[in-house]
Amino acid sequence: MPPAHDVQAAGNRVEALLAELATLGEPARAKAEELVRALVELYGAGLERVVEIVTEAEAARILHRLTADDLVAGLLVLHDLHPLSTQERVRAALEEVRPHLGGHAGDVELVAVEETGVVRLRLRGAGPGCPSSRTAVTRAIERAVARAAPEVSRVDVEGMAAGPAPLLQIRRRPPGPYPVPEGVA
Repeated sequence: MPPAHDVQAAGNRVEALLAELATLGEPARAKAEELVRALVELYGAGLERVVEIVTEAEAARILHRLTADDLVAGLLVLHDLHPLSTQERVRAALEEVRPHLGGHAGDVELVAVEETGVVRLRLRGAGPGCPSSRTAVTRAIERAVARAAPEVSRVDVEGMAAGPAPLLQIRRRPPGPYPVPEGVA
């Protein structure tokens, strides 16, 4: 198994290098951006050809393995080559995370994938729960969606009850004589 590569970290590194090059002046920054664009286009064209070859060979198992690999899937998304839509990948992520939500969240439903990159979800049947449980459920869902669809800019989860559950008020028994039910001595 090859070493794992963090696509997000690599993207952040590229951005940092471009920012450093910007300090060298406009001509250097412009050339650096042109170089990055040319490399991205080259690798994108290569990936596109790989997807075409695998598809033409009707090698669904291989295409599935490629899309299941986080690094490759992220690059396919970057180059708009992933065979599944954002909506399909989000639905698959929800199916994957659903069993791990336990009784905390009830069920999670995809409401919309907006053009702005915002995914709107709704939790149904969720009990009020404690704030830390709500936060844990929301984070688990966000992580699953981010892995499956890195192009998503934000995940909005509707239906999480706000605030703590109302507490049962227990009071002292009022003083007094208490009636004794019949048959009890």
